[in-house]
Amino acid sequence: QVQLVESGGGTVQAGASLRLSCAASGRTFSRNAMGWFRQAPGKEREFVGGISWSGGVTLYADSVKGRFTVSRDNGKNTVDLQMNSLKPEDTAVYYCAAERAGYREYPSRRPDGYGYWGQGTQVTVSS
Repeated sequence: QVQLVESGGGTVQAGASLRLSCAASGRTFSRNAMGWFRQAPGKEREFVGGISWSGGVTLYADSVKGRFTVSRDNGKNTVDLQMNSLKPEDTAVYYCAAERAGYREYPSRRPDGYGYWGQGTQVTVSS
């Protein structure tokens, strides 16, 4: 059974940092671009950041650029999201996802580009 499991969420004050981790099991995703998305109550799921299968290319939403960093360890089958200088508007459920297609150098910004999803982890930032 293929699973993506996120961890590291929690409640922090504005300006703090959190590191989310996504662990894959059931198969390797070392050949797949990976993405992080988030969904706040009443809003659509939005792209946060993504990383190519090789780790050589990272893309970010404008709202998190310069504050968030996506990284991956293909040997451990994990992908992380380092979040610094958190703001109340970053409050959401965060999901990691893996693209269906392999060897993509530019991760998709669209949710429909991903075929595997984790269950999500809550991040709450208080002002």
